[in-house]
Amino acid sequence: DPDSGDNGLLLYSLAGGQTEEFDINENTGQIFTVSVAGKAGTFNLEVQAADQGTRRLTARTTVSVTVDSSSSSNIVMVVLNQKINVVERNRAEIQRVLEDTLGWNVYIVDVYSKETERKARSSTDETQVKIIAFDEAHQEVPAEDVKRKLREKKGDIEVELEKVFSAPVSAAIGEAPGAAASAELVAAIVLGVLLAGTFIAFLAYVLLDLRRKRKYGKQDLVKQVDITEGIDNPWAVDKNGSLKSLEKPEHMNN
Repeated sequence: DPDSGDNGLLLYSLAGGQTEEFDINENTGQIFTVSVAGKAGTFNLEVQAADQGTRRLTARTTVSVTVDSSSSSNIVMVVLNQKINVVERNRAEIQRVLEDTLGWNVYIVDVYSKETERKARSSTDETQVKIIAFDEAHQEVPAEDVKRKLREKKGDIEVELEKVFSAPVSAAIGEAPGAAASAELVAAIVLGVLLAGTFIAFLAYVLLDLRRKRKYGKQDLVKQVDITEGIDNPWAVDKNGSLKSLEKPEHMNN
């Protein structure tokens, strides 16, 4: 806004009211996430800019924000018998066909091929398309539900994709690689192992210490018995087999 003073001071806001997932800095217009845990896909935000003059002027625009959930366990792989460069070129149309057929919002996470560059130019090339689906609340649709729907609509999907590629299309469900364990999970496992090791070491120390005390306790008891029998027992016998005197030696009394 080229105006000066209040007429040139712009404040930004989200006109759509999507403040649960996103918020905006009213002075700079910077958009940032508030909470998108478990959510992904494309969000269309209506942003408004308004000056602060007496007669406030406003302007609005739509901002598309894509939240990538590539580490999600709900990613499903669709294998197409098409060359990767052709699939990449028709990425938007493939997404449209899947959305129309499945009835969910679909986000294509990745497109890649396991074939070498030489084979990628052949007509028998296969391309893997990793997708994730979202319901109207932008919640991830479980992978098993997506796979089930893909099997049910396989024929319809292939017919619509044939129109896109102008060639026969085969769409199969592949096995997407499992998500790697999170850092929190790894840390918890390591901590658990360390605690278990510490506990075992402590238990072993206690058992060894108890065993040692019992051993030396028995030795002390034997010594005490020997002393008692040799001094205090009036019926103890000497080397010749005769009874010892009931009187203790003078040095023992001292």
